[in-house]
Amino acid sequence: MGQPRLRSCAGAFAPFHLCAALFFCTLQAEAVPALAEDFESVNLELGVSHVDKKVNERFLSVAIDADLMAQEKFMYLLGSPKLRILAKALTPAFLRFGGTEQDFMQFRPQREPFSSNDHSSLHYPGHSCDRFELPPLLEKRLKQEWALQASVLQHEELLGKFDRKNFSESAVDLLYAFANCSGLDLIFGLNALLRTPDNVWDSQNAELLMNYCDSRQYIMSWELGNEPNSYEKKAGVRVDGYQLGQDFLHLHKVLQKTRIYRSSGLYGPDVGQPRNHRKDLLTGFLETASNAIDACTWHHYYVNGRDTSLEDFKDPEVLDRLAVKTNEVLETVHSVSPGKRVWLGETSSAYGGGALGLSDTFVAGFMWLDKLGLAAKLGLDVVIRQVLIGSGTYHLVDDNLDPLPDYWLSVLYKRLVGPEVLKVEVASNSKQKRLLRVYLHCTNRKSSSYRQGSVTLFALNLSKNQATLSLPALFSNSTIEAYVLQSAEPGVDGLQSRAARLNGVLLKMVDEQTFPPLQGTDLRPGEHLKLPGLSFAFYVVKQARAPVC
Repeated sequence: MGQPRLRSCAGAFAPFHLCAALFFCTLQAEAVPALAEDFESVNLELGVSHVDKKVNERFLSVAIDADLMAQEKFMYLLGSPKLRILAKALTPAFLRFGGTEQDFMQFRPQREPFSSNDHSSLHYPGHSCDRFELPPLLEKRLKQEWALQASVLQHEELLGKFDRKNFSESAVDLLYAFANCSGLDLIFGLNALLRTPDNVWDSQNAELLMNYCDSRQYIMSWELGNEPNSYEKKAGVRVDGYQLGQDFLHLHKVLQKTRIYRSSGLYGPDVGQPRNHRKDLLTGFLETASNAIDACTWHHYYVNGRDTSLEDFKDPEVLDRLAVKTNEVLETVHSVSPGKRVWLGETSSAYGGGALGLSDTFVAGFMWLDKLGLAAKLGLDVVIRQVLIGSGTYHLVDDNLDPLPDYWLSVLYKRLVGPEVLKVEVASNSKQKRLLRVYLHCTNRKSSSYRQGSVTLFALNLSKNQATLSLPALFSNSTIEAYVLQSAEPGVDGLQSRAARLNGVLLKMVDEQTFPPLQGTDLRPGEHLKLPGLSFAFYVVKQARAPVC
């Protein structure tokens, strides 16, 4: 049987509320034959008169793994002008510095004692955006050495053995300079495995670090520990929810003693996705310390990077697992601490450092874009991508500091998608409906020139066949700007390409500091949206006239 197509009834219902008009348009649907060769022509129902959710303007945020600090010389990579330009394109965003290695690092000052009475910030290294600009020859050498270091770190991760490491003021200066000069809001992850014989968090080293950062007027927020559910496995230490909460309450008191961090953000507990005792850990933590944190953070990965497959990355059942886990976390948080914001404090495609040849290729975009759409739809406030740069294969920027497909996807999301989440549905009962995933937001007007009332639809086609999308007749007079992302190579095998095309044009930097033109293609008013198989796209409906946008 043919699929319904909406008649043009914009004129008939122009005086009515947009949602009411959409409802009556749907009732007048008539059947038309489905295309034999195509995926299927489907109608979309768009609700543009009500904001369903609203997320943080820094919703898409990024991380740098603490393993970059395992040898301080690699922190100088953060002085690369190219990397800073790439990072700036992702603002506004948080920059989380943390991960497994954070719980094995200690601050070891090497300079003369710093004075908290020195209020001049002009000479502080982290505030100088040209002081740490990396010379090209040094950058080239560090990138070559980092490729070897990343292999060593991956081996450590595989063995589950982590050595304690020290870091100095210079590493902190480099990190803060990068965040500050790129326009990112830094969140620093403290070591929670520094503990007393009574298994209480020992804050002495953290206070030493905070006093240094306070003296330098480094504005940042804080976390304590990474995945406390795995402390026993990593370090033979078991911490229950109550004690974890007590540790955060103690940190909160420490922050109150500082000059500039008494009002800074505190986020946690960065627990792994719900499973067995992790639920009790999160519940006990919230019952003890929910008032101390500004947002509750948890981590999510879809698959194990060591045994996953290409099919997993585009399997709707795998993608749907995020909703199951998210709803479990939201239920726990809202039952104990109603109204508390919830973040995905660390997330990517595959845990264990990612899946080689998958997490760093075009196919990873299906997991990443769907996660962004679904997380916002479900009400998560911030999603922090693991990682911007670092070891593993789930990075946005590779070891040569060249953008990977997920980077370009992230930049387009930042430019086109606003924080207001709207409702959209595929009006089809076909079994193929599950292979087409659609999301709708107000268009981001802060970083684009689109007019008030425009909306951005983004869609993923998990099928090999082209999908034809029809918008309601209410939008038939609107010009639509299309941004279609496909792998640089054709077919299923091409999904593992480390390059992408935007509207057919290969995406790559013009030079070390110049972006390619990220331009959309205008479609004629009333023209159906053609979404190629195994691709995803953003569609800006310029004259949607959505009253909430």
